[in-house]
Amino acid sequence: MITYEQALETVKANTRLLAAERVEMMKSLNSVLREDVLSDMNMPPFDKSAMDGYACRREDIANELEVVETIQAGYKPRFEIGKNLCAKIMTGAMIPKGANCVIVVEEVAEISGNRIKFKKDKAADNICYKAEDVVVGQKLISAGTRITEKEIASLALTGCVEPLVSIKPKIGIITTGDEIVEPANIPQQSQIRNTNAYQLIAQCEGFGCNAKYYGIVKDTEEEISAAIIKAKQECDLILLTGGVSMGEFDLVPAILKKTGFELLFEKVAVQPGKPTVFGKSENTFVFGMPGNPVSSFIVFEFFVKEFLAGLMGLKKYYKTLSLEMGFDFKRKRTERLARIPVRINSEGKVEAIEYHGSAHISALAFADGIISVPIGVGEIKKGTVVDVRQI
Repeated sequence: MITYEQALETVKANTRLLAAERVEMMKSLNSVLREDVLSDMNMPPFDKSAMDGYACRREDIANELEVVETIQAGYKPRFEIGKNLCAKIMTGAMIPKGANCVIVVEEVAEISGNRIKFKKDKAADNICYKAEDVVVGQKLISAGTRITEKEIASLALTGCVEPLVSIKPKIGIITTGDEIVEPANIPQQSQIRNTNAYQLIAQCEGFGCNAKYYGIVKDTEEEISAAIIKAKQECDLILLTGGVSMGEFDLVPAILKKTGFELLFEKVAVQPGKPTVFGKSENTFVFGMPGNPVSSFIVFEFFVKEFLAGLMGLKKYYKTLSLEMGFDFKRKRTERLARIPVRINSEGKVEAIEYHGSAHISALAFADGIISVPIGVGEIKKGTVVDVRQI
């Protein structure tokens, strides 16, 4: 059995960067960018009005002003603003030459015809200046960033309509177990519904991968082998749940070896997730996960995500908060690194949730994050600051 840190280093050492492709901007959502995106223009591209009002010279704001034109967004001013002149201007419109401030329309009195008078003594500039937000050549998004709705806006801003992104990994998902039935079925005595597959599909898709479900296979060498061989031909990574422990029907590790996989580790000193298996066969990799659903969720969160991030070149993929424990935590056995789901209360403190162990999948619906309890630590006192990995 190896430590979590040793297992994680093994995972990192065996990842490989997938190829990249150019895709349409709106099809790049949730993909990982493979090159820096630089701005091809200044933003704003010209001095523009931040308000509806009148563009004038600051030195003239105490005087009556003559309105020489109206400037709306998208139009170029025709007149230069000279002494005691102004232009009525709309938000976002180009500031005319000679003007250096905009007096807002609510603070202006119309005298007669085309003449106005500012009703106050002082005025802000109310101008968005050319290139104050972005200059030509400025990096807008770094390679290794996942493209979300925020990045889409920056891609559009600079005309990057076909960003270069990582090809999405193909993930094969296989559930093993004679006792497993699909969610649409009512379990009979000794049966349980298949939560692992759909949880993993959601985790894969949410992480920017393409998941393919190979169904439930019975605990026989023939069925498990056939599913593994098929997935191996079609996928970059295979995720199996169940069949990795030490029971009579836990056949997965031996079958993986028979189907050409080299197993790089088979047990990790973590709780849950001790019987986690990781292996490779040429350019296809595999994780064998425990059948308990919290175990598979946490194995995905702490191991599979690291591997997938390497495949896609993703630089940052999780957030950790340093928060104060709002309860006393104790455990009896300390030989493994423990992962405990928790919630964050309204005071920003870590709070316990009802959690009965790795089969208690519904507990995760109430969790905001996971804390890690190191090997050898049996107690964390209330008030201690801990790292909470958000989920």
